Amino acid sequence: MTEYDMWKVFPRMPKKVTIGDITIRDGFQHEERFISTEAKKTYLEELIFAGCRDIEVTNLGNPYSMPQFSDAEELLAYLKGDRFKKKCATRGINYDDICFTAITIREPSVDKAIALKEKGIGPDRILMMVSTEEEHHFANSGTTLPNYWAEAERCIKKCNNAGIKMCGTVSTIWGSPIGGATDMKDAVKFAKRWFDIGAHDVEHADHDGSASSADVYRYFSMVLDEMPDPSVHIAHFHETKRVASASVLAALQAGITCFEATLGGLGGQPANFLDDRPIRGTGEYYYEDERYVGLICLEDTLVQIDEMGIEHGWDVDRVLWLGKKMEKSMGKRLRSEAVINGRTPKQGHLDFARPGLKRAKEKLGHKPGQKLPE
Repeated sequence: MTEYDMWKVFPRMPKKVTIGDITIRDGFQHEERFISTEAKKTYLEELIFAGCRDIEVTNLGNPYSMPQFSDAEELLAYLKGDRFKKKCATRGINYDDICFTAITIREPSVDKAIALKEKGIGPDRILMMVSTEEEHHFANSGTTLPNYWAEAERCIKKCNNAGIKMCGTVSTIWGSPIGGATDMKDAVKFAKRWFDIGAHDVEHADHDGSASSADVYRYFSMVLDEMPDPSVHIAHFHETKRVASASVLAALQAGITCFEATLGGLGGQPANFLDDRPIRGTGEYYYEDERYVGLICLEDTLVQIDEMGIEHGWDVDRVLWLGKKMEKSMGKRLRSEAVINGRTPKQGHLDFARPGLKRAKEKLGHKPGQKLPE
């Protein structure tokens, strides 16, 4: 007989997950206009008040390439300041439960994070990134993979001494927009190397929506066979074919417990244009249509996981409200369907009902609730 309990079919699938938010960093890095510092503060606050405890704040790289993050120090200073801490206390939020992350692709950015930490406003966690396909890695970092691994090992030692966690990202797991097909076994080796050189956790990135759900399940099963602690693996999915929700489900079935997303599915390759001028970014875009970019929607992912009965710690209704505000801030319709349709209603919409059902049942001699002929 068929087993109907999904948790028995997939015994690794969790009953509780962690969903981090990366809207302000990865979400905004693709926007071609500067998002005001006050707007960034507002959304950082609101996401935390809605339940987020793992949040990416900014990018500490050179603002010449990505001026969207020229306010990085101001944002960190605000989040580490007494005013925000008091706001958290007023709402019953344990400030020490929040982990603030900044992106630091190269060593000078890592040194900057450490200097900010010494000033009392540094991030709790930073992130470096490798791609298994070297052309893609070179486009992002400007150096070779062997050289970057040596740099990352130095940086992790510095971070350990400074009390900062390091996340190592592995990208091009399911394919590269530059080099084409890749081997998932290489990504497993790269993840193991991050842990070997001292990384605290690893983000596994489907950076351009290349993955199929079958390959997602296969890959994360391979990962957990080799490195079985699910709390140190983060799934990062982009949405370019409208199938990322299937990737989320496949990752859950494999046993992954940590995910990240953005409001409205914002994000993607760093912008190469800001306001009224071209900027460096990471060069030319990998796509021709602006719709071919973005991450999984926080709103839709939360609804999906919430309706599966999996614990997540977020206030879903507040996030749906916040998603509507983000559309207003961006001045355009974003990708979330849950923002429009909400959660699946349990009570229905009886105002849409055709009048007269009760009277018709009485006339035909049917009992209340009777759905089949006697």
